[in-house]
Amino acid sequence: MAHLRVERTLSDNTIGAYRRDLTRYVDFLQARGRSAAGQITTEDVSSFVHALRTGSDGGSSLAARSVSRVISAVRSWHRFLHAEGLAPDDVAAEVSPPAPKAALPKVLSIDQVSELIAHAAVGEEPLDRRDAAFLEFLYGTGARVSEACELAVDDLDFEGRAVRLFGKGRKERIVPMGQALIDALGDYLTRARPQLSAAGRGAAVVFLNAWGKPLTRQAAGAIVRRHAEAIGLPGPVTPHMLRHSYATHLLSGGADVRIVQELLGHADVATTQIYTHVSIDHLREVYATSHPRAR
Repeated sequence: MAHLRVERTLSDNTIGAYRRDLTRYVDFLQARGRSAAGQITTEDVSSFVHALRTGSDGGSSLAARSVSRVISAVRSWHRFLHAEGLAPDDVAAEVSPPAPKAALPKVLSIDQVSELIAHAAVGEEPLDRRDAAFLEFLYGTGARVSEACELAVDDLDFEGRAVRLFGKGRKERIVPMGQALIDALGDYLTRARPQLSAAGRGAAVVFLNAWGKPLTRQAAGAIVRRHAEAIGLPGPVTPHMLRHSYATHLLSGGADVRIVQELLGHADVATTQIYTHVSIDHLREVYATSHPRAR
């Protein structure tokens, strides 16, 4: 855990997930009579994959995607043990998790996003202004919910029309802000945030709750869900769907996938390319209007 926090600078949420996954793994190993890292075999790791799928270790059975996440943590741990000389071999190196079924991200249409933000912008109370700015920020920057909740006031550059975000591993990136977002943030920061901040202890983050404390991921999800339900959007609608929508609408509008990769903070362009599949309707439209034998 210290290695993940200090050397790999992973977030608290990611470290917590590693701890939960590895705790289940260690419990599984102990039940098999393993008491030291050097006793673990490749067969143990493979059996753990089966236990995750079936729940035969007493835990809940997991879908392929969740198993993949857990085994990723297991493989990282075994690489660490081997590198530190705590185990003679990396016994998990050859164990592959089950391939998860490719799932396209769920996105909102441009009209749905506009209606969602417009609903939040109707109210005049501080929390109404916060909600409008928060939704505008998620869609206007493609930020992860954790990035939005941890956003500091000093990370906003209104003169440069940009915001500094810190992604996974505290990797920094600069994302431009459009006029709609600048207007919503300006309204919130001048007419709402001072009142919310007065209720707390002067937190430095942008988005605050009613008690002047930083907005949590759970509260952020509740904000999106509440306004989505109010306008009748088919649910569940999550903060991450606004990030998906941001990427999809950029690509549909003609943005280069490498630029979108940079904006999203993806380490690998392959992660970004999934959004090109979501834009198939746009591709069909272009084909239908451009190809001489399309109709």
